Amino acid sequence: MSPTSTIASSGSSSELAVSNPESRYRWLLLFGVWLLYAAFGLAATSLAPLVGYIKEDMTLSHSQMGTILGIWQLVYIGSAIPCGILLDKLGSRWGLTIGGIIIALSLLTRGLSDNYVQLLAAVMIFGIGGPIISAGAPKVVTARFTGSDRGLAMGIYMTGPGIGGIISLTLTHSTLLPALEDSWRNIMFLWAGLSLVASLLWLLISSHPSAEQAASEIPSGAGSGGQLAAFKTILREPAVILVLLMSVGVFLFNHGLNNWLPELLRNDGMSFIEAGYWAAIPTVIGIIGSLLIPRLATPGRRFNILIGLSACAAAASLLLHFQEGPLLFSGLLLQGIARSSLMTVLILTLVELPAIGERYAGLASGFFFSAAEVGGVLGPVTLGLLYDATGNFDTGLYFLTAVAVATGLGGVKLK
Repeated sequence: MSPTSTIASSGSSSELAVSNPESRYRWLLLFGVWLLYAAFGLAATSLAPLVGYIKEDMTLSHSQMGTILGIWQLVYIGSAIPCGILLDKLGSRWGLTIGGIIIALSLLTRGLSDNYVQLLAAVMIFGIGGPIISAGAPKVVTARFTGSDRGLAMGIYMTGPGIGGIISLTLTHSTLLPALEDSWRNIMFLWAGLSLVASLLWLLISSHPSAEQAASEIPSGAGSGGQLAAFKTILREPAVILVLLMSVGVFLFNHGLNNWLPELLRNDGMSFIEAGYWAAIPTVIGIIGSLLIPRLATPGRRFNILIGLSACAAAASLLLHFQEGPLLFSGLLLQGIARSSLMTVLILTLVELPAIGERYAGLASGFFFSAAEVGGVLGPVTLGLLYDATGNFDTGLYFLTAVAVATGLGGVKLK
């Protein structure tokens, strides 16, 4: 049987599963995925509002802090593909549970760290759990949702890290630090506990008989040709390569700006609390965009949306040079629009390619995030290095503008 016919057969199985009355349980499964992705968002953004505290506590430079913020993405690069394979072998229930527990372990060890090396190692652990969640979420959605519902479901679960980021950015200084003895370590312990609870809830939800029945109708990604044949099938598609290159630019922009945004705003004179609230603006806008834009990204207009979102990113990085309220707000608004859906629309493009389908969704998502996290590493590290070299964030913002323009050109090429 050819890969195309196999995928067509897989699609039919998925549609049968979705039409079954028990498939209504898929929305509860989606909630479980959302919880795990919210824990992912908490872990990914937890250090950003605490940069000043951690630097002072451990006597770190901006460059050292940049490596801490970016190190998990470096680990992510090497672990994403194996994690995608693991998901295709174990299935989403146990794979995502393991991923959530690893995230909780990363947060726990951050709070126990006493120096630069220990904190660096603790953040590296997140680079193992994170890709399991990132690759597992689209796998669950691809297997259980079709048509416009698939874009909606992807948009919904992508609000998870946004909600986690809002909680982290807005509550850290205004509520949590005063309530937790002004200790950034206690905040890490709190997030670790919430991540563990999310993992156990997912395990409970995904153990329901309806979830087991749906999962049994989804074919394994290994196939008779083995993983090597799967690698060749995926990488033979030119559009896959271009999507992977674009993912590098998207993650470089998002991770670089997201990790340094509170410090960038403080550098312009804001207090810790003010910077936290202003830094949450793109996240709030991103949540709204995640619910609207991916559903609109049908194949006929998907690439125009990619180009438009890249233009928003470029304009945002230019407007963030200004301290004036309206211009700064406009920049944060455009950043939120861009970050809301660039990654989601790219993943949607990837998993709906004829050579991918739900058969290779886990492995393809692993490829995607492995490539993308090259940008995830370069973003925070490069902005930290450029700050130490110039004494401000202006050069870093111009660099992000160039990256956004290059990503938009990739969208033109795809179109």
